[in-house]
Amino acid sequence: MHFLPRSFKPLVAIVLVTLLGFGGVTVVSAYEANRNAVVMLIAKDAQGETLATGTGFIVRPDGTLITNYHVLIDAVSMNAVFPDGTQIGVMGILNTDRARDVAVLKLEGDLYSTLELGDSTSLQAFDYLSALGYPSHAVEMVEEGLRGVLVQTYGFVLGVHPQAIPDYPFIYATTPFEPGFSGGPVMNMDNQVVGVATLEGRALNLAVPIQYVTPYLNTTKLLSFEELRKRDRNAKEVFYYRGNSTLYGLGDTQAAIELFGKTLRIDPNFVPARYDLAVAYRGLGQAEDAIAEYEKALQLNPRFPEALSNLGGQYFRQGDVDKAIEQFKQAIAIYPNFIQALSNLGAALNKQQQFDQSVPYLKRALSLDPEFGVAYFNLGNAYHGLGKSQEAIEAYHTAVNMGVDFLSLHWNLHDIHSKQGDREQALRELRIILQLDPQNEDARRKLEALDSRP
Repeated sequence: MHFLPRSFKPLVAIVLVTLLGFGGVTVVSAYEANRNAVVMLIAKDAQGETLATGTGFIVRPDGTLITNYHVLIDAVSMNAVFPDGTQIGVMGILNTDRARDVAVLKLEGDLYSTLELGDSTSLQAFDYLSALGYPSHAVEMVEEGLRGVLVQTYGFVLGVHPQAIPDYPFIYATTPFEPGFSGGPVMNMDNQVVGVATLEGRALNLAVPIQYVTPYLNTTKLLSFEELRKRDRNAKEVFYYRGNSTLYGLGDTQAAIELFGKTLRIDPNFVPARYDLAVAYRGLGQAEDAIAEYEKALQLNPRFPEALSNLGGQYFRQGDVDKAIEQFKQAIAIYPNFIQALSNLGAALNKQQQFDQSVPYLKRALSLDPEFGVAYFNLGNAYHGLGKSQEAIEAYHTAVNMGVDFLSLHWNLHDIHSKQGDREQALRELRIILQLDPQNEDARRKLEALDSRP
C-alpha cells in the first residue's frame, strides 16, 4: 500500500477535467454544489515553509473537517484554502485514526458550507463515484500565497474489501484520485460523501468508507499540532507514512527502506511496511529481497490482493511463470475486478502459449478500464498467438495510441504484415523499431533486404 505524494512540487503532467454524464444524469452540478466545502490543506513547518498539500472537506457548519492523517505528519501549523483563494487557519485536531489514515480537524470561525455524509455500507460494484480534490501539480504561488485548482473526477466502484490490514476495508474505484486528492471526498450519485480518498493508481484508487470515519466526529476537545507530534512521535504509522512519502513522492528509495525498517522494528508484523519495503527492493532490482518481503506480508495476511499480484510479477520476471499464474489467480479470486492482476494473468498465460485462456481475462480488464494500454498489448499478443491477425493489429494499434510502444509489439506487427505480404507496412514497422533501437542489426538487415526488392 502506498499513499499519495505529500510534496507540492510541480509535476510534469496535464490534467483533463471532463464533465461527463453518467446514466443520463449530468454531474456538473455536483461540482458546483460541493466546491465551497472542499479545501486545499497546506501543512507548514516551524519556519512557515510548506511541507505538503492535501485536500479536506467540511462536514459541519462549525468548521469540522475531514482529511487523511498522513497529511498532518510533521506539521507545526495548517491552513485551509478555499476555491476562491480565501485562507483560514486550522485551530487544531479533534480526532485521528493513524491506522485508517483519517483525521478530523477544526477550522477557525463558523458558518461554513458543508457536504452531506452518505451510507457507504450499501455500496455495490459498479455504483457511480466522483471525487473532488486539488492536484499537486496545479498548486501555484500567488501574491496571497499558495492556490490550487479544484478538480472533479468520475468513475465507479470496483469493490469494497480489505487490503493490507484484514480488518480495514477500502472502497476500490476506477475514479482517478490525482496526487493531492489525499483526504478529499468521494461521493455517490446523490452528492453524498461515501469515502475519503487515500491512495491513487491504476485500479488502486482507494478510499476509506465513511462509515469508519463518522464515529470520530463526536469529539469536542481540541489537540494542538504540537501535542499531536509529541503523542505520535514514535508511532509505527508515522515512520511508515514518512517512508511512503519518501519512496513514492521523493523517489529516495534507500531513505524509504530505512524508515520502513524503523516501522518494522516497532512492529515486525505491520503488513503495509512489509509490502512497501518489497516495492522499494523491487525498485532497486533486488528481486530476492522483494520476493522475501512479499512472502512475509502474505504470511501475515494471505488475502492481500496487491501483494499476491506483485509477488506474481516478481515470479514472472524471474521466469517462474507457473508460480506467477498461481499468484495472479489467487489475487483475482479475492478481488475479481483487480484490473492489473487480470492483465498480468493474461500476459502470463500468453507466455505459456495458453492464448485462448488469456483472452477472457484481458477482455475483462479492458471492460473495466478501456484506457489500459498494456492490456491491449497483451490482448494483441494473445490474438497473434491464436493466428487472429486482424484482431491483433487492431489491439496493437490501440495500445500504441495509448502510449505503449514496445519493441516486441512492432516486431509482431512486422511479422503479421510480412505474412500478409504487406511490404509497406512491414517496412514501416522496421523503421519504427530502428527509431526505438537504432543499434538493432536484425531490423537493419531486414529493412535493407526489403528495400532492395523491386
